[in-house]
Amino acid sequence: MTVPETMNALILKGHGLSGSRSGAAIDTLEPYLDYGKLPVPRPGPGEVLVKVRMASVNPSDLYFIKGEYGQPRVKGAAAGFEGVGQVIAGNGLYAAYLKGKRVAFVGGAAGSGAWAEYIVVSAATCVVIRPAMRDEDAAGHVVNPVTAWTMFDIVEKSGSKSFIFTAANSQLGKLIAGLARDKNCAMIAIIRNESQAAHLEELGAKHVLVQSEPEFGAKLAALCKTEKPRILLDAVANQVTADIFTAMPARARWIIYGKLDTEEPSIREPGQFIFMDKKIEGYWLAQWFKRASIIEKLKTLRAVQNRFISGKWRTEVVATIPLSEALVKLPAALRTGDGKVMLTP
Repeated sequence: MTVPETMNALILKGHGLSGSRSGAAIDTLEPYLDYGKLPVPRPGPGEVLVKVRMASVNPSDLYFIKGEYGQPRVKGAAAGFEGVGQVIAGNGLYAAYLKGKRVAFVGGAAGSGAWAEYIVVSAATCVVIRPAMRDEDAAGHVVNPVTAWTMFDIVEKSGSKSFIFTAANSQLGKLIAGLARDKNCAMIAIIRNESQAAHLEELGAKHVLVQSEPEFGAKLAALCKTEKPRILLDAVANQVTADIFTAMPARARWIIYGKLDTEEPSIREPGQFIFMDKKIEGYWLAQWFKRASIIEKLKTLRAVQNRFISGKWRTEVVATIPLSEALVKLPAALRTGDGKVMLTP
């Protein structure tokens, strides 16, 4: 395959971190991205060049383009962390093995992003995708599915037969609902809109609570007594979540993996950390990849693909938008809130 000199991409306008915190909501992309031409990146040692087929849009991408993520921006580079594509070139023995294969990837080399026609990534981080798996599932193969699998593993290893999950109508929440059903574990899903409840129950959530309902607090307290959830998986980290944690029984663990709300929560009962042995922790998938053994990674990635191929999991896509139309169409698509948005070259 002949590789062109230039490619189309969504290009970062900002550099570094913004120092502000406005959340993942995006009304317009104009302050953060341009659509234009960039040189096609060239792979270095141990790297491969991937022709992108589809890229996912995650909350981490939105925080990143605004300069509010833990990883600083590089002005003039392509945005986007995760996608699927075909390896067309590379350096090294493993890169040679990957050539021609369809792979899922997360992150890129410095200055290379997934919201482009081509991306350079480390060959070691590529996941070969089996033929039966759809591009829509492969494009979001790592961030949400592997997070779902590994966070549910925390629930299982804790010995708790129930857990609480906030922002449960997210793609991650839908994936975990299926795991909870299959593993006979009671998921208490916290959502903002009642219209989402029936679908989550269908996917596997045992209980669904709408946080805006007047009876929310009483229903939560009752479930904490009957189900005794000791794991709180949280992407919101606001006062509602802090109050949920306070209502949970002794030895509960509040595991924060995101910050969708800009509100700063306060802990109203500090004694729960002393007398009830409660804990607050963080979770970041990148740290799991650093700590997990090769065998554990391979087993997890195979299990994730098996769930998609068997139909137990399915990525719910609400919009697929060409890169050339993203500046106009992406903000409105993200506001639907009921599924993933994908970008195509």
